[in-house]
Amino acid sequence: MTGTPRLPEGYDISTDPDRIDAPRVHRWLSTDAYWALGRSRAKQDAAIAGSLNFGVYEAVTGEQVAYARVVTDRATFAWLCDVYVDPSVRGKGVGTALVAAVREELRPCGLRRILLATHDAHDVYAKLGFRPLDRPDHYMALAFD
Repeated sequence: MTGTPRLPEGYDISTDPDRIDAPRVHRWLSTDAYWALGRSRAKQDAAIAGSLNFGVYEAVTGEQVAYARVVTDRATFAWLCDVYVDPSVRGKGVGTALVAAVREELRPCGLRRILLATHDAHDVYAKLGFRPLDRPDHYMALAFD
């Protein structure tokens, strides 16, 4: 596992729920994130309200440029989801720093694990210590289709 990557200069990160630009997050996820295409605004707002949220912001303008959401009890388990970086800032290390910030925020909680699912970003998460499940056959899902 590597150290804690830093945000590029000119950006800051916050878990303040009042800073989340909910319309922007909804637009990003519902139109450009394969896992959330078509998600309703009401559903996204409920997800935000029930989660620990992380936003990355341009320091000067305050404009949100990235988002991540964690579903957690802050004691035993966390699910990292809805990680999204605006295309205009991709490739600058914003996403890696965002996920590292999530990891560091949760580290003192004594969680047993943080899970996530990804179709195409395994390398990004591996840099931060995530790895495939040792026993994926132990995990199950109940899907309400």
